[in-house]
Amino acid sequence: MIMDIRNTPIPVKRALRKLGEDLRNARKRRRIPMQLAAERASISRATLNKIEKGNEGVSLGAYARILFILGMIGRLADLMDSTVDALGMELEAENLPKRIRIPRKEKGR
Repeated sequence: MIMDIRNTPIPVKRALRKLGEDLRNARKRRRIPMQLAAERASISRATLNKIEKGNEGVSLGAYARILFILGMIGRLADLMDSTVDALGMELEAENLPKRIRIPRKEKGR
C-alpha cells in the first residue's frame, strides 16, 4: 500500500516532528554521534535523519530501535497502557452491567 502523506492531519505531523526533535536531543545528551546511533540501531544514517525530522514514512520499528539504543524503549511499551487511557476507561465504565445475576444452575449449589 502506498502512503499518501498529503492526507496526514496537522496534529500528527506536529507530534512526529516533536518526537523526532526529542529523540535528537536525547541522542545528543548521551553524546552519541549520528553514525554510531544508526549503526547500533541497524538503520542507515539517512533513516536516522528522517526519524529526527519526524518523517512519517519511517517505520515504527525504526523509531523503536532508536528508543532502544537510547534506553527509552519502556516509554514505547507503556504508550497505550490501559491505566493511562482515561477516555477508554470512562467508555468501558459506561458499558458495565447495572446488575450481575447468578445463573439459576449455580444458585442451587
